[in-house]
Amino acid sequence: MEEQRVAIKGIKEGLLISVSPTEEWQSITADLAARIDQQSNFFAGARITLDVGERPVPKHELMSLKALLERRGLSLWSVLSDSTTTIDAAQSLDLKTSTTNSIPGREDTDGDEFPSEEDGTIGVLIKRTLRSGRTVNSRGHVVVLGDVNPGAQIIAAGDVIVWGRLRGIVHAGASGDEDVVVCALDMTPTQLRIAGYITTSPPDKRRNPKPEMASVRAGQIIVEPWTN
Repeated sequence: MEEQRVAIKGIKEGLLISVSPTEEWQSITADLAARIDQQSNFFAGARITLDVGERPVPKHELMSLKALLERRGLSLWSVLSDSTTTIDAAQSLDLKTSTTNSIPGREDTDGDEFPSEEDGTIGVLIKRTLRSGRTVNSRGHVVVLGDVNPGAQIIAAGDVIVWGRLRGIVHAGASGDEDVVVCALDMTPTQLRIAGYITTSPPDKRRNPKPEMASVRAGQIIVEPWTN
């Protein structure tokens, strides 16, 4: 199997970017920039932990990567490395450092990641209410057993299921997938996005909540009873 230049996954602190130990640095940064530009909504504002393994990364290369991320609204926060060259470079740039044995936790403190038996897509299960100021990013699906309060935000490449009241901001299909759905027991989001489509709840929406599902049909977001 061909080795990936860049691998990205969600962790508690934001996103973990792992890079190939053998590919040319210029190829790695070009690949990373292209992936961020293709899914800018998903990556927006993320805090990045970089895992370079044993690869020695001098200061000028690390500085160029840091600048690349900052130009796209991301922040390089931490570097995982077993190379003293890389550790010294990161510390000179005031970045947090640790060895690759100290891989950070997963995407949300109270969230459990689970694989889908159908297609292998990674999902996040959050067993609590998301309060104002909280943001969840997932490259798969998100299931919340609780409410999503105003001021909270979920950005997912897959589906979003809220077993409670959805009153915050949700962006499902953030990587461009228009076939995803958003489901909630009470669907009154501040803003709802599916792929590139956006809608909000009408101000006069009835206060007799019932389960509803949002999906894209004929170029617009449609909300209908959630019966399955």
